[in-house]
Amino acid sequence: MAAVRDELSGGSRRTERLRGQARIFYGWWVVLAAFLNLFFSVGVIYYGFPVFYPAFVSSLGFARAEISQGFLIGAFLVGIPFGMVAGVVIDRVGARWVILSGVALVGLPLVLMGHMTRLWQYDLLCIAETLGYTLTGPIPNQVLVARWFKGRRGQAMGYAYLGLGLGGVVAPPAADFLIRTFGWRSALEASGAVIMAVLFPVGFWVTKSSPEEIGLLPDGLYEPSQKEEASEGAGRSTSLKEAIGSPNFWLILAGTVFVLGAINVVIQHFVLYLEDEHYSSTSAARFLSLLLVSSLGGRVLAGHLADRFLKKNTMALFYLLIGAGMPLLFFAGHPAVLGAFAVVFGFAMGADYMLIPLVLAESFGVSSLGVLLSVVVAGFSISQWVGSWLAGKAFEASHSYELVWRLTTVACMAGAASIFAVRPNRSLCPSPAITDSGVIGGR
Repeated sequence: MAAVRDELSGGSRRTERLRGQARIFYGWWVVLAAFLNLFFSVGVIYYGFPVFYPAFVSSLGFARAEISQGFLIGAFLVGIPFGMVAGVVIDRVGARWVILSGVALVGLPLVLMGHMTRLWQYDLLCIAETLGYTLTGPIPNQVLVARWFKGRRGQAMGYAYLGLGLGGVVAPPAADFLIRTFGWRSALEASGAVIMAVLFPVGFWVTKSSPEEIGLLPDGLYEPSQKEEASEGAGRSTSLKEAIGSPNFWLILAGTVFVLGAINVVIQHFVLYLEDEHYSSTSAARFLSLLLVSSLGGRVLAGHLADRFLKKNTMALFYLLIGAGMPLLFFAGHPAVLGAFAVVFGFAMGADYMLIPLVLAESFGVSSLGVLLSVVVAGFSISQWVGSWLAGKAFEASHSYELVWRLTTVACMAGAASIFAVRPNRSLCPSPAITDSGVIGGR
C-alpha cells in the first residue's frame, strides 16, 4: 500500500508539473524585473550619464578628471564596503530587499544634481549614486537570476542583460534630446523621477528572491534525479575562504579587473573623445547608441553559447574580441572606422558583466555566489573608476588619448588570457539532461 501511495503521490506531482507547463514559469517574470532594474540603474546611469559631462565642463567648469573623481570616491567609500555587505545579505535573506533599498539612492541623487552648483555637491551625490548602483545593479540581479535558473542560466542572464544594453541604447539620445530641449538640470530631474516611478512597483510586486518562496524549483519543472543529486553533492558549492585559496578565483578577478576597467575608460571618455575629434554632441551620442545596439546581439549570443560550451571559454572569447576592436579608436576621425569600432566593441561588450556570475557558479557553485560576486565586483569597480580617473589625468597631461587606448588594448588581451586559464569544477556544470538546448558541459 505504501508503494501505491508513493506512486500515486509521484503521479500527482508529475500531473501538477504538466499543468505548470501551460503557464509561464515565474522565473521569466523575475528576469523581466531584473531587465528593468538593469535598464534603469545601469543602462541609464552608466551609459546615459556621460552625455551630461560636456554640460558639467561648460556650465560648472569641472575638469575631466574631476568628473570621474566623484564616482571614484564613491567606489572606495561605499561601493566596495556596501557591496560586500550586500553580498552577505543577499546570500542570507535574498536580493529583493537589497534592490528595493537602493532604488531611492539611484533616483534621488539625479533629481538633486539638477540643483547642484559646486564640485563638493557633485561628489557627494556621486557617492550616493554609487551606493544606489551597488544595491540595485549587477550584484543583486545576477544572483537573483542565477537562483531562479540552472540549465537555462546563460539564456536567462542574457535576456536580463538586454535591459542593460537597451537602457544604454535609449539613454544617450534621450539624454541628448532632453538636454537640448529642457536643459541639463531638468533632464537630470526627469531621469531620477522616472527611475523611482518604475522600479519601486517592480520591486514590491514582481521580484521574488528565489523560486522556493512560491514553492517552485530552478527552471520551473526541473526535478533532480538521484544521479544528479549525487553529482551535486560531490560538486558542492565552495565557501568564500576556499574560493580565495583557489587560483581560479584570482584568475577571474584579474580578468574582470583588466577588461571591465578598460571598458569603463572607453564608455566614460567616449563622448568627450569624439568631441575632440570634431564630432557634434548629437553625433557622439548616436555612435554611443550604435555601440550599445550592437551589444544587444552580443548579450543574446553570449547567453546561448554559455549554455552550450564552458562559460569561461565563452567569456574569454568575447573579452578577446573587445581587445581586438580597441585599435580602431586610433582612426576615429573616419566615421566608417568609428562605426566599425562601435559594432565590434559593442557586440563583444555584450558579455561584459553577465558572464561573471556564470563563470563563478561554474567554478564554485551558487550557495556563496552573492559574497563571491561582491568581492569580484569590488575589485573591478576599483579598476573602473581608477582607470577612468587616470585616463582623465593622462589627457590633461598630453591632450591626447593615444596612450590610454594603447593601455586599454593590452589590458583586454591580458584579461582574456586570465579567464581562459580558469579551470572550472565540471561537477558543477549543468547536466545536458536538464536543458532544452543540448548543453555539452564538457566542451
